[in-house]
Amino acid sequence: MPLDRTPHEPQLSPGLDRRGFLTLAVAGAAASAFTVTIGTLSPTPALAATAGAEASALAPRKRELRAMWISSVVNIDWPSRTGLSAADQQAEFLHWLDVAEQFHLNAVFVQVRPTADAFWPSPLEPWSQYLTGVQGRDPGYDPLAFIVEEAHRRNLELHTWYNPYRVSMGADPSALVPDHPARVHPDWIWAYGGKLYFDPGLPEAQEHIQQAILHSVENYDIDGVHFDDYFYPYPVAGQTIPDAATYAAHGAGFEDIADWRRHNVNTFVHSVSQRIKALKPWVKFGISPFGIWRNRTTDPLGSETGGSQSYDMQFADTRKWVLEGWLDYINPQIYWQFGLAVADYAKLVPWWADVAATSGTHLYIGEALYKVTSGVFTDPAELSNHLTFDREIDATRAPVHGNVYFSAKHVPADPKGSMSIVRADHYSRPAIVPAMPWLPAGDLRTPVLANAVHGAGGVTVQWSDAAPPSARATSFAVYRADGQVAAIDTEDAAHLVATRRAQPGVVQRFVDATAEPGAVYTYAVTALDRVWNESAASGVRVTE
Repeated sequence: MPLDRTPHEPQLSPGLDRRGFLTLAVAGAAASAFTVTIGTLSPTPALAATAGAEASALAPRKRELRAMWISSVVNIDWPSRTGLSAADQQAEFLHWLDVAEQFHLNAVFVQVRPTADAFWPSPLEPWSQYLTGVQGRDPGYDPLAFIVEEAHRRNLELHTWYNPYRVSMGADPSALVPDHPARVHPDWIWAYGGKLYFDPGLPEAQEHIQQAILHSVENYDIDGVHFDDYFYPYPVAGQTIPDAATYAAHGAGFEDIADWRRHNVNTFVHSVSQRIKALKPWVKFGISPFGIWRNRTTDPLGSETGGSQSYDMQFADTRKWVLEGWLDYINPQIYWQFGLAVADYAKLVPWWADVAATSGTHLYIGEALYKVTSGVFTDPAELSNHLTFDREIDATRAPVHGNVYFSAKHVPADPKGSMSIVRADHYSRPAIVPAMPWLPAGDLRTPVLANAVHGAGGVTVQWSDAAPPSARATSFAVYRADGQVAAIDTEDAAHLVATRRAQPGVVQRFVDATAEPGAVYTYAVTALDRVWNESAASGVRVTE
């Protein structure tokens, strides 16, 4: 991911693990669960029939992930610079959440461990220098606690984003705070390409990294753990990764150092996955790799591409992670345009969709919004056309569950109107994050809708969460139909007005500010658990 570098161009049931669940699902044993608790992801038959039509002709989709990456390394997005006061940092983050709401996004991926440091009071690593400008300096508040609370207040899913191996953007260990683990254990690190890295081949380094990440999982109410494409570092011309001694000490049984490096990364990814689920089974784990696993000219299982290969370049066997079911989602960075010979968007999305479908892993496509800014994408509708294509693949071939945009600062900048086109063509209505059937579901009860009353600020919709306190919904979805109707089709995204986080207590309220004064509407409400399973709809109420 070109987050800080020049991009490389050309509760589970007892005894039933995720792969077991998916096997049953494919066999049809879980078909009713897919229908009842998840709802539809694929477009309606009417949409499927329009595959290839203009994007503006597509009906909105009720279930899809819409997210943006908020980068902290070298202050790409947030905080915008070091040394801001706590209040200014908080105000900036609230601005990014405003942007998410403005463009009808439903998730944010926020970088909280950019360089073996932390955006929370970690007992294992120092405060990040990207907060105050000085590594180890307390910013005066807990940024991670703040972003969790504020994202959830907006009912946005929050994935905390970690760079596993990178220690520093510079190569001088003495620039780190004295108690930094890399200085306490200098044998854990090596320099390469002007940066410092933990050695992925050292079990003790792997354990430290995992403990650092898991501390945040255990102590904060996050929704997902997210890695980008940085495993072993990208190649630097004229330099060799300095891990020969580690290979000699720990590489027994591997005749090829490349296979050993892949084994190290595989072991790390699998272990992190297992440990997250042991702590909190509902927390999602996903990775956003470089968009090409391998080229077909190298490996018959690869894609019809001719670019760099993550399998050989970062020693990241991303396809294996998906096939083994170690991830809840895969988010490949398909940062190229239609028709690019070495990496054609139209070739890569179907390849990844087919791979993800084999294990049921959710597929989110990483989108290079920055390439509109840079001028690489010359067509302002390039990204909107990507989403149209993704939906055609979803309708006719294999699921594509959503899109993630790099990076946050380009979303409100709206280069060439590209994000406005995406919003008009695809994000005109809100959407609910797709549910994952292997995650532990809540005991949802159907809400009891009391009334919908016109007032000065819009229509106030009031309902009760009928569940006992221990089983109340995490959030709710509000649906609206024009006029007086006997029922609302809650699978029709055109009826979805908003999702809202549950407030303390039984009685819940929502003000529909988009309602026309005096107009007659019919409303219904559903309950959502924290992983977006949905209850049956309430009875309807007509506006008073």
